[in-house]
Amino acid sequence: MKQIYLVCTFLITCCLLQAQSELPLRGIAIAAPAKQDVNRFVKFINEELSTRKVNTMVLRVDYDYEYKSHPELVNKGALSTEEINRIVAACKRQKIKIIPQINLLGHQSWADSIEKLLQVYPEFDETPHVKIPEKYEWPNEDGLYCKSYCPLHPEVHKVVFDLVDEIMEVFDADAFHAGMDEVFYIGDSKCPRCSGRDKAELYAGEVTKIRNHLASNGQRLWIWGDRLIDGKTTGIGMWEASMNNTHRAINLIPKDVMICDWHYERTDPTAVYFAMNGFDVATCSWRKPEVALKQQQMLKDLRANATDEMKERYKGMLHTVWTSAGSFLDMFYANDSEEVNEATTFKALFKAS
Repeated sequence: MKQIYLVCTFLITCCLLQAQSELPLRGIAIAAPAKQDVNRFVKFINEELSTRKVNTMVLRVDYDYEYKSHPELVNKGALSTEEINRIVAACKRQKIKIIPQINLLGHQSWADSIEKLLQVYPEFDETPHVKIPEKYEWPNEDGLYCKSYCPLHPEVHKVVFDLVDEIMEVFDADAFHAGMDEVFYIGDSKCPRCSGRDKAELYAGEVTKIRNHLASNGQRLWIWGDRLIDGKTTGIGMWEASMNNTHRAINLIPKDVMICDWHYERTDPTAVYFAMNGFDVATCSWRKPEVALKQQQMLKDLRANATDEMKERYKGMLHTVWTSAGSFLDMFYANDSEEVNEATTFKALFKAS
């Protein structure tokens, strides 16, 4: 009898330790599929995400949905409501929380093309004097990476919040991802509204405005965390952190904003920084399995050694995919599993059960 008791105690202890080591958030951030890939994408949700216990999907939609509120902002080949409904239904079936994303503030252009918002409403451009070159190169004299809209333009939020409200309804979502990463153009000296203003206050003001709009509907804001890290002091630099003083916004934005903290080359322990400042945080991986697995273990160690107050702020892993959904699916289902890419990193991070 004593032996049975000891065995049962051991098994219960093992189960408890396993449960404690699991991270609550197991997520993927990926672009919405093209029309021709919707069937494959739904199959991937049903057969692959479910077996890997993925419970969260950030879906980058931007202007690839057939918006009714602003049809002028719809990209060619955008997804219909029926196609979105199929993706949403698959996620609900597999108990996956789906979080739609539209890039707000930054990422209003890419390389040699302007995204829909500034195409249709050029008056929203923070830097209209910076012209998109025929052949884009980095670095360049204008410091052009991606354009931003002016956060103080009196008409911009009426337009973008129409899109946010519509996409939140069609996705039946309670959280929205606003991007907000890699904002290099903010508080430009030639902007009639933003010139001379504190860049941290401008950034915080935009985060807070978006957060408050969502909160009024009982919804939560998610953003990438790079603009809230001091790139100079940490040595992290201008991509995964800020070199234009927006980092001080961390003390100015509401604490219920969810931070997606991305680092792709090293296991930078900045999740601690966000958690100690009162934010929930997910660590984000990309295309290096060894980095992703170290990040995952780091979060488990942090949770295991944290106070009760801090432990629950370390939410888990959000794996990011920066190719198209179709390209990711091609990589995922390819026979060559030795190639190191976004898909093989995803498989290493979230193994099928």
